[in-house]
Amino acid sequence: MSTEPRKRRIMVVDDDPELRQLLERYLSRYDFDVLAVGDASEADRRLSRYRPDVLVLDVMMPGEDGLSLCQRLRARGDLVPVLMLTARDEPLDRILGLELGADEYLGKPFEPRELVARIEALLRRTRLPAAAPEIADVVRIGEWGFERDTRQLVRGDERIALTSGEFALLKALTDRPYEPLRRERLLALARDADHEINDRAIDVQVSRLRKRLEHDPRTPRFIQTVWGVGYVFVPNAKPQS
Repeated sequence: MSTEPRKRRIMVVDDDPELRQLLERYLSRYDFDVLAVGDASEADRRLSRYRPDVLVLDVMMPGEDGLSLCQRLRARGDLVPVLMLTARDEPLDRILGLELGADEYLGKPFEPRELVARIEALLRRTRLPAAAPEIADVVRIGEWGFERDTRQLVRGDERIALTSGEFALLKALTDRPYEPLRRERLLALARDADHEINDRAIDVQVSRLRKRLEHDPRTPRFIQTVWGVGYVFVPNAKPQS
């Protein structure tokens, strides 16, 4: 009986056939199982049978674009890590992608080695880490419980699954309650990679977590802003009067 581990699966969705062929060959050299498709509709059909560990998704495609596909996946609770490829390097495009649920962004043209590095970083972040003995598996955040082992927020019968980016950031914050953390420090803790620093990515993820955790995200209690520094997690914050 074979005991070889399953290869890590990568689905590439891009309308450029030459790029698809290049990435399929290159990623296969790193022992990935690669499926490359040309548009969002084909990706939808294949996702029912082929469950990738990372989805590499082009933003600009004919028909449904990558942003719309990413948004649909997140809306139906699919938390597959998404790395967006874009020929547009505008900050607003990156922010929109992150707000819609993307975990990573890479501008075209790019070095294939950088793509591999980003995929590996996403896979490291997605693996379930063993919690340190002194840190509880469930962290109380107001009415919510943050379950580290399932990567979910729990309140009674309600469960909210977190994306890999949301999970990594919330874990970094809850590991260090009451400790103000600079954005650079949060990036180092949450991203587990040495690529470009993107302060705005942290702000976007914080905004998404506040919408999930806070009664009024405009006056946050649990993830508070420390002006000129970054953010701090306050687990037992009282409601503002």
